[in-house]
Amino acid sequence: MSGVVSLVLALLLGLAGGAPALAQVDAHPDENGVPVVRSLESLRDLDYQSWQLVAYRQGRPGGPLRLRVVGYPGRVRLNHPTALLVRSGRNSWELGDLTLDNPQLAADGRDAAAEFDLAPLLADLQQDRPLRLQLPGVFVELPVPPFVVAEWRSLSSAPLG
Repeated sequence: MSGVVSLVLALLLGLAGGAPALAQVDAHPDENGVPVVRSLESLRDLDYQSWQLVAYRQGRPGGPLRLRVVGYPGRVRLNHPTALLVRSGRNSWELGDLTLDNPQLAADGRDAAAEFDLAPLLADLQQDRPLRLQLPGVFVELPVPPFVVAEWRSLSSAPLG
């Protein structure tokens, strides 16, 4: 009996120590065959509403970086253009709304997604710091943990698979 208890304790301690979070960056071709590298995370704002954050780069390393914020259709309607406000400590950024530049999003009548230029933010970040996102009229604060920021920062140079 004590052997079983010891085994269970050893397993629990192993799980509690846990390895650090690994980047969940994946590469695949889009519907037109263009290579895409992306980070996909589901996070909750301070009102417990779920949001999907998709940071991605199309094409070769060094290409444009985008952040797509997606809510559940029918529960939210995003107006465009609306800048995404980002804070980290004393620093703040205003990311331009590129939603209407994307033909798929512009034609989607559900208006449950918005897309932003991620490059200005990532160019300024020197560390994987937690971020606070604000989308006026939609959510007041959406916390982004450092491991997600690390994924975003890795997109610029991530290989195409």
